[in-house]
Amino acid sequence: MALALEKTINPGLARPAESPVPSIEKRLNIDVVLTSVEGTLAALRKAGDLAMQLGARITILVPQIVPQPLPLDSPPVLLDWSERRFEVIARNSTVETTVHIYLCRDRDATLCSILKPNGLVVLGSPKRWWPTSEKRLANKLRKAGHEVVIAETE
Repeated sequence: MALALEKTINPGLARPAESPVPSIEKRLNIDVVLTSVEGTLAALRKAGDLAMQLGARITILVPQIVPQPLPLDSPPVLLDWSERRFEVIARNSTVETTVHIYLCRDRDATLCSILKPNGLVVLGSPKRWWPTSEKRLANKLRKAGHEVVIAETE
């Protein structure tokens, strides 16, 4: 797996943290993986509820796939546009939220390599009786040792 770029967007807190946890490094981190618009919004709501209860922070992971004919550092969607879009989302969050954009060829391999062991991951997925791509990703992440919460949408 080749990773061309990791871009971090951290606009700061939308409001001051009222967490009794003294050190940011020791706080629980909840990773939200970008899926669809509806799925990601559902995952952010679920992660926000969990973060408020646990005094945690949220990291939105955005694996942006670059097709094979293009150089890995030349995504089809302008990086500036993606940065502005996710900065607005992070700034409007009620808990500390950071966004990481990854240019990659394979979403699943990138996520497995960047997620910390035994981390808490929230994925949004449509409510279906058959396995969706998001649920297959959740199974891969569980096999890799992560705790995965699925926020289902209608």
